[in-house]
Amino acid sequence: MSVSKLFAATPLHHRRAAIVVGASSGIGAALTRKLANEGYTVAAVARRADLLEALCAEINATHGETRAIAYPHDVTRYDSVPAALQKIVQDLGGLDLFIYNTGIQHHVKVDEFDFEKDRAMLETNLLGALAWLNPVAAMFHHIRAGHIVGISSVAGDRGRVGAPAYNTSKAALTTYLESLRNRLTRRGVTVTTIKPGFVETDILRSAPKKNFFWLINPNQAAEGIWKAIKARKQTAYVPAQWGLLMLIIRHIPSFIFRRLSF
Repeated sequence: MSVSKLFAATPLHHRRAAIVVGASSGIGAALTRKLANEGYTVAAVARRADLLEALCAEINATHGETRAIAYPHDVTRYDSVPAALQKIVQDLGGLDLFIYNTGIQHHVKVDEFDFEKDRAMLETNLLGALAWLNPVAAMFHHIRAGHIVGISSVAGDRGRVGAPAYNTSKAALTTYLESLRNRLTRRGVTVTTIKPGFVETDILRSAPKKNFFWLINPNQAAEGIWKAIKARKQTAYVPAQWGLLMLIIRHIPSFIFRRLSF
């Protein structure tokens, strides 16, 4: 279905509407709660239906009305995205904010080269993002409004020794979001790239035990992301001090950086 057909009959809506893809736990769940608290009606999209339903039930019970609606979906089912997006927009009566948060990271040892692990990370972190972001971008381009937020990572700022495919997926997502921003800004659309540092999520819990610094919880991450959304920032590190650290890291000469162990 063309974008014009999809949106020609979309009614005006009084409450702001958002989609959070990857909403069942961690940062996504915290963002869903935060947006509901800020007055949004939120379509919560994720693969784990049980967690998703519990989250939405909790939010709706808290507010005494429907502010979160569960839409079980596997982001690697790329062909199903257009129909899913169409249904959600029709159910919400429009769309103001779209957030792609879904991401996985498999532990890969420094002497391990596993294509299946790498492919799984790229399929979810990058291809799943493109499958959603392309039609959302087309939608917002058509209506000359909207806000896209992509959750990337500080891991995408350099090619580190650990997790090459994860780093690649986040670097590619960052570049794609910049390209979208350069296309859509002239159409009145905001595109924000979020680069979190260490957050207490499933990804971090499954990682090898390390001394994680500047560690924050998902609620703190959601607060930082919400501030970036309100300010319509182009790129935001969460927490903000990562911006200075990554500026330094990006300028470390390669012959030194390759000797580092992180």
